[in-house]
Amino acid sequence: MNQKFTNVAATPENPNWDKLIARETELYKKPNDVRSDFERDYDRIIYSNAFRRLKHKTQVFFLPKNDHICTRIEHVYNVDATSYTIAKTLGLNTTLTRSIAISHDIGHSPFGHKGERILSKICKEHGLEPFWHERNGLNFVDNIELLTNIDNEEKNLNLTYAVRDGIISHCGEIDEASLRPRTEYIDLEKDYKAPNQYSPYTWEGCVVKISDKISYLGRDIEDAISMGILDSDLNELYELLELPKTANLNNTNIIGDLITDLCMNSNVEEGLKFSDKVFEKIKRIKDFNYKHIYHHICMKPSDRYFSLILNELFNTLFDCFDGMNTLNSLNKAKHFYPTVIDSFEKWISCYWNIPTDRTNLKNKILYDMNNEKDYAKAIITYISGMTDSYAIETYNDIVKY
Repeated sequence: MNQKFTNVAATPENPNWDKLIARETELYKKPNDVRSDFERDYDRIIYSNAFRRLKHKTQVFFLPKNDHICTRIEHVYNVDATSYTIAKTLGLNTTLTRSIAISHDIGHSPFGHKGERILSKICKEHGLEPFWHERNGLNFVDNIELLTNIDNEEKNLNLTYAVRDGIISHCGEIDEASLRPRTEYIDLEKDYKAPNQYSPYTWEGCVVKISDKISYLGRDIEDAISMGILDSDLNELYELLELPKTANLNNTNIIGDLITDLCMNSNVEEGLKFSDKVFEKIKRIKDFNYKHIYHHICMKPSDRYFSLILNELFNTLFDCFDGMNTLNSLNKAKHFYPTVIDSFEKWISCYWNIPTDRTNLKNKILYDMNNEKDYAKAIITYISGMTDSYAIETYNDIVKY
């Protein structure tokens, strides 16, 4: 192990340490708690409902019958494993990379990036800011996800700045020759306006950002081969990967050399970087995946299906808006659409300013029911938390008449 980054790792010796472990409010601590700040973040994430739901959200292929096709939660674990290997080799804080890695996609919508684009289009139609899962992830850990403490109070996850920054800064669609952390300590909620606007604040966040790209490139190829959609393109793929046609094209064999190359070529002065040869190879793999996987003709019908589902879910709930009388409007619609209305009503009651029997459990008031845009934003956030299967179930409940 070369340990080249030990002096810039997120450790108590780092001059920015107090900023990295800063939280909105102090967490209660159990007597003799042996966990570090980032270990506590890791635990709070895996105990959250949003994390659990990732196992039923699309990575690339929708509701595969093959149990070995990657879902969103497996992708998260792939990024966790990749970033751990890189961080350990370079001498960075592996606990921080693991906490960022497992939470980086917590804001993903149902139906993967296709669902994300559909929700963003709905936002635009209703005068809202575009939907992007990195910001939605920050919103979930800051405001939406609730854990019940020992006093039976529901509180948000209240994660450290370093992990929150890693979530909103993780956009894996990067083509930079090298990656370095930014130096500015920004307000993540106010200053971030678009994906990939800033580099992460830590080297560990940068590792996760690169690991995200490494992980999905190889795994998406393995899944596409299993699904049979690359049968006519295998010769091109073997040539691209510079592997003999006898090689097994699984994720491990595809990304192993990429990880090694990154560790060998990275340094504090020049940043996290691949060799020129491998960097060009990664760009060619990405182009191959877009051409032969993500834009494959077999993916088109699901696009229309996802749009139908998400738009109908949004419109059904949005039609119930009636200011401070919205609760009554929802209760009237519940007779026809019991699944979606009941679930949404229970969810939003934690966050709106309409008094209910859950008022005493509220942590923050997020949505003003005198504001139509607030209500629309609430629906988008609610839908974004759904699994693929639950979105379909609620849609079927709506159209059953």
